[in-house]
Amino acid sequence: MGNAHYTITRNGEEIEAGYAVETVCEESGCTEQIDRGLGCLCGQTPGGDEYGCGGYFCGQHLHIGPSEDTGDLCARCYDAADNEEAPA
Repeated sequence: MGNAHYTITRNGEEIEAGYAVETVCEESGCTEQIDRGLGCLCGQTPGGDEYGCGGYFCGQHLHIGPSEDTGDLCARCYDAADNEEAPA
């Protein structure tokens, strides 16, 4: 699978992804131009995984994850992962 352009299924919908696919940050109200490459991905798996939603975000809205297992995360997924790792 090449990284420039491919398709994935996210939330039951097939979308184009890859660093050659231009888009806008998926944070509500943000208009920053980005691509759908792995560097803008929330989580580690295109389409979503147990920690990340699979959305694509600009550098302002994508945060370094709380562990190596999570990958970089959007604010909502970061908060959920951080709360999950907190002792009860």
